[in-house]
Amino acid sequence: MSTTSVLPVDAPGSSAFTRPEDGIRRAYRAEVRKLSSQIVIRVVALLCLAVPFIFAALLKVQSGAPADTLYGVWVHSSGFAVSLVVLASAGAWGVPLIAGAVAGDIFSSEDRYGTWKLVLTRSCTRSDVFVGKLLAAATFVVGLQLLTGLASMAAGVLLVGAQSLVNLNGTLFSPGHSALLVFLSWLTLIPPAIAFTAVAVLLSIATRNGILGVIAPFALALAMQLLLLVGTGIWSHLLLIGAAVFAWHGLFNVHAYLGPLLVGVAVSVIWTVVCIDVSWALLRRRDFAGTPVSRRQGWGGPVRVVVAITAAVALIAIAGNWGPAGVTAKRLRTDLTPAFNQLTVLQQRELGRHVPAGAKLTLVLPTCNRRGSVPYGPGEWICTIYVQTPSPGALPSQPTAVAYDVSVNWDGCYKAQSPPAFIGQQMMRDAHGHNVVNPLYTIYGCFDPL
Repeated sequence: MSTTSVLPVDAPGSSAFTRPEDGIRRAYRAEVRKLSSQIVIRVVALLCLAVPFIFAALLKVQSGAPADTLYGVWVHSSGFAVSLVVLASAGAWGVPLIAGAVAGDIFSSEDRYGTWKLVLTRSCTRSDVFVGKLLAAATFVVGLQLLTGLASMAAGVLLVGAQSLVNLNGTLFSPGHSALLVFLSWLTLIPPAIAFTAVAVLLSIATRNGILGVIAPFALALAMQLLLLVGTGIWSHLLLIGAAVFAWHGLFNVHAYLGPLLVGVAVSVIWTVVCIDVSWALLRRRDFAGTPVSRRQGWGGPVRVVVAITAAVALIAIAGNWGPAGVTAKRLRTDLTPAFNQLTVLQQRELGRHVPAGAKLTLVLPTCNRRGSVPYGPGEWICTIYVQTPSPGALPSQPTAVAYDVSVNWDGCYKAQSPPAFIGQQMMRDAHGHNVVNPLYTIYGCFDPL
């Protein structure tokens, strides 16, 4: 007897008048109940709620700051910066971990316990179960991600405060504007979160191995973060989900650029569609009517999957230099120079000095050079800004060189630091005698690499 005659791929419902969506609804509700009852999911939800508060509390009792992370130096100055630092970590590592914990075993568990025959009853077809599981997994992953975002915003505001946030051009965003942008930034994680969920589902079905399905999304995210460090081109980088989780950076410029964000959404959709299509193709052809699957599946299938993923990673690494370079001296110089000017104005105002509206420094011939074999691409740069300052007895006035060591990522985001000889120490006293961040000590910025 054939498989489809015993357990049809799309069997009719218990009633001739049952609507197709009723089976999906039943499968969805059943999967939601199963996920809600799992200890692992409850622990993950607790961590999503508690970790941002623990992070903000630790920052509250110490003077250090995660300066290597975008907005890290501002975590003591604005609670919104706390949420953005949590967002950077959640996008790179948290979302893949959540996706793996929720969806990595959602299909393979049925193979492990031999419950497919029980699940595929006349009241739910194979496609109903597939869609129901997908929707339930996506619901939990997105819900846990948004829980982390709301918790981080609440922790930052309650423990640090709702102060204005310095944007990536060196000016201030109001608290209301900052809160809106931070919330929108967390929403931009939804497409890549769903893409990682689809990857976890595919691995769960393809390998029938819950362990690989849980850990593989995180391992894939780690590989993507390493691939983003390879090469000077942007084409291969833009094809990675790992790039989409940082697409929110463009929102924090005075003139927001949305190109990387739109590309990230499109890439996430492509990954999602391809993974779901392959997952359904594998599941719909699988024989559940024969001998029950043994609990010990062996590692032949998982090994083949790992080999295929490794080959894909190697191919992307080889293609790292394909396409135009997103990071060039002109783009870096054009973005860093006005940021330096605006942050100088902010520094002087915090020191209590009157600065007229629209005031600008006199900057002469700023230069940026990459420390490497090619004069473009991400990596370590040195940028020298020449500030024209009056010098007694010198005609004309002599420019003062301010050199910044700049670390630039492939997406145009950078961190620039300078020795304190000209710009002072990392902390300074404002006009009211409070210790505040010296805006010129560490400059964060981003420019559009497209």
